[in-house]
Amino acid sequence: MHERADAHPGLMPVQGMRAGDHAFLSYADDEANWDALVTYVRTGLARGEKVIVFAAPQLDPDAVRTRLDGTSRLLAEARGRGQLTNSSMRALIHPGRGFTPERQWDRLGEETALAVAQGYQGLRAFIDMHWVADLDADIETMMHRESHAEHLFDGRPYNEVCSYDRRAFDDDVLDAMSDAHPRSLLGSLGELRIVHREHSVRVAGEADHATREPFLTALNDALERSAASRRLLVDLMPLHFLAVRCALDLIERIAGADGHDGVEVRCAAAQAVLLRRLGSERVRRLTLTEAVRAW
Repeated sequence: MHERADAHPGLMPVQGMRAGDHAFLSYADDEANWDALVTYVRTGLARGEKVIVFAAPQLDPDAVRTRLDGTSRLLAEARGRGQLTNSSMRALIHPGRGFTPERQWDRLGEETALAVAQGYQGLRAFIDMHWVADLDADIETMMHRESHAEHLFDGRPYNEVCSYDRRAFDDDVLDAMSDAHPRSLLGSLGELRIVHREHSVRVAGEADHATREPFLTALNDALERSAASRRLLVDLMPLHFLAVRCALDLIERIAGADGHDGVEVRCAAAQAVLLRRLGSERVRRLTLTEAVRAW
């Protein structure tokens, strides 16, 4: 993952994408990008959304369809009924030949309205940013589009992943685009990322057997760093999966944090249910807060 994205305040797994989200993704591994694409598509279909894939224009369209449809019968069936489609930036902005933010914004707005009219919950689009070179688009114009697209997402049933190949864009462009997006996606499935703040620690991705060690290290570090203030916020809202063993680890570490007056664990409803079943309410210094994602 690109360093700027790694510390992004909106860091999240691709499975967490929902209406209103505009996310930055960067990759240098084509297979990791495919994994993110397929997961994003499947999640949208399961949620009743229409999905448009704007794959890298240098890829053969038939190969893209075969690669996607071969991963699941669900995807092939969705394509058959029109819920999943492949497109290109050239096709989207047609009959225009040159890229303009206004033309792209208008067309995506039209596609969102069409998806709703067709009975879908909304629209999601996966856009591989290789289209910029393919259309010989001006980089500054593209960056303006990315940083001024709020109207596409605010209160609208649309979400979008902009996927940047790190081998094709300069670091300063990647840094700027990471900052321009409210969300930033983890670089690979099954990943765990930690964002430390002075009195908080945010845990994103998946906490399971494979990532238990860094999960424990993050908890220990956060408790040690916050010992002087005697308080800590553990934010699990960006966490897609919390294994039972890791949930027990969390409870046990907080129970043993004698130097803390209070530790708040902010989490989604499903995680709260798990933690309560494992005995979180018996730990006096642990406050469990169910939250709706606000970042």
